[in-house]
Amino acid sequence: MNTPDENDHTAAQAGATAARIDPVRRPAPQCPTVRFMLAHPAHAIALGFGSGLSPKAPGTVGTLWAWLAWLVLSLWLSPLQLGVLIAGSTLLGWWACTVTADHLGVLDPGNIVWDEVVAFWLVLWLVMPTGFWGQLVAFALFRFFDAVKPGPVRWADEAFHGTGWRGGFGILLDDFVAAFCTLLVIAAWRVW
Repeated sequence: MNTPDENDHTAAQAGATAARIDPVRRPAPQCPTVRFMLAHPAHAIALGFGSGLSPKAPGTVGTLWAWLAWLVLSLWLSPLQLGVLIAGSTLLGWWACTVTADHLGVLDPGNIVWDEVVAFWLVLWLVMPTGFWGQLVAFALFRFFDAVKPGPVRWADEAFHGTGWRGGFGILLDDFVAAFCTLLVIAAWRVW
């Protein structure tokens, strides 16, 4: 038979496990701060190295950061190296988004912007070479599909909602579908 202290400890463990698994019983979401971002490498990555801390439109700010980072990276990396960077950043982002969402206590926090970063890098990688105006159109289309979430983007956003690795995958998936929709529109535009 358990002592009262052991019962309290067992109940606390059960409550902590339920809070981690059941999104309904999670604690109030934590608003990320610079201190939170610096507390774990996954936080820094998922929050786009600070771009996700923007109080207004963190997804747009994260996408702008992605664009600027891409312009710098593309000066030194070949197209093949950029493709490898995108693939590696996607896998790293899956881990970072999973950990950070769990630590924030939210299924798909708006402050997590690594999904926008890697998805927009994919768009830029596939539309290059293109000038400033082509990149601006890609940016506007991507932000439209990511924010409005029409049809397939909404499905991807809802189909993989959850906690753990499934939730981390879902955070990334809807942005990759938004990237695909962006690329379809750009391809149609180039054909006409």
